[in-house]
Amino acid sequence: ELPGFYYDSEKNRYFRLLPGHNNHNPLTKDSIQHKVMECQRLRLLEEEQKQFYVTLFQKTVRAGLNSFVLLQKRQLGLVSSTSYCRLVHELKVNCMQRRKIEIHSPDSSVAGTNNFKIIVADVACERIFTVNDVEHGGCKYGIINLSGLGKESLTVEMYDNLYFTNRKVNSVCWASLTHPDSHLCLMGIAETPGCASLLPASLFSSTNPGDRPGMLCSFKISTAWSCAWCLNPQADNCFSTGLTRRVLVTNVVTGHRQIFGTSSDVLAQQFATQTPVLYNGCRSGEIFSIDVRQRNRKGQSWKATRLFHGSAVTSIHLMEAEHYLMAADMAGKIKLWDLRTAKCVKQYKGHHNEYALLPLHVNEEEGLLTAVGQDCYTRIWSLQDAHLLRTIPSPHPSSKDAIPSVVFSSRLGGSRGVPGLLMAVKQDLYHFSYN
Repeated sequence: ELPGFYYDSEKNRYFRLLPGHNNHNPLTKDSIQHKVMECQRLRLLEEEQKQFYVTLFQKTVRAGLNSFVLLQKRQLGLVSSTSYCRLVHELKVNCMQRRKIEIHSPDSSVAGTNNFKIIVADVACERIFTVNDVEHGGCKYGIINLSGLGKESLTVEMYDNLYFTNRKVNSVCWASLTHPDSHLCLMGIAETPGCASLLPASLFSSTNPGDRPGMLCSFKISTAWSCAWCLNPQADNCFSTGLTRRVLVTNVVTGHRQIFGTSSDVLAQQFATQTPVLYNGCRSGEIFSIDVRQRNRKGQSWKATRLFHGSAVTSIHLMEAEHYLMAADMAGKIKLWDLRTAKCVKQYKGHHNEYALLPLHVNEEEGLLTAVGQDCYTRIWSLQDAHLLRTIPSPHPSSKDAIPSVVFSSRLGGSRGVPGLLMAVKQDLYHFSYN
């Protein structure tokens, strides 16, 4: 390569790279990279379309393994039932086909008119809470009922509450106050202004459209990066907020607050369920835990477990047995940590991130890890051996404001639901269904 020039293989000649964007038709490194990525995306989409005509018995995610071979091994007793179920999910994930979902709303002017920013499923995967950008600069909140996914029509019902439409959101989590997943915690961005809110999920329901109960809990805060709800009875009715160099734990019934000072912004949080311990991931790359039963102390002597990433931690997930913790950072690294030895035991390669707050989606029952990269590709790994099973291109051109938000479950719509991946990107919602 010649310094300051770009070689176009199609035209078989060199072109000068322009230093800025003041020219009418600039040729810059960013535009070249975007063109290459778009060509790659279109090629992968074409390959995915061709896979529709390939049968499940011909598909393979591992050398020498397909559904026919797997079934034979199972019948001969060479594969345990647990391994068989896990490998079946791996094969099914590799054969998922994309279908667009039709969104119905009581207000026909609302559905499909705003870009999706965040989707978060409740524990049973019966509903997903949505945050959509609106034209005037704020956000619109809603809940989508997934019960229609089991039908051939592939439609879902979306319920909005236009009373709450003016606050941009950094983080969302479901909260179990009066019953499982009865409320929602929302962390507003400071410039809009900053606010932590606890909203009843019944606000977004067709049962009582005239009912407008007030927010159960709402208070002004500085920039909030993360939030988490505690399910352990020793810290009942508490949720945490990750702030700029602080952790705030609030009891929504009594109003009691605990403040823990940190040396860095807290970008990711999750409570353990067996103990009232809060795990935090920071911009500095540190991951630490707090036992919320102890009183505030000066300094940082209250930190228990301490782990360190080389870059800002964007997402953490505590595994079911609570001996392992998964974490992702802004260097694109995803690591599995053993909390008993404070050592990294596994890495999941292929994730792409440079500066975005991107979540991890761990499904232990299916043995799968899902993450969307800053390059807008959705990647699925095997939890057991970190093998990359599938890379799914976005249906829309890659851009900073078009990073997909996803939910994966083997029971979308509830206990009798359908398996697959939900992907929200731009104004569209897609279902990648098992073939």
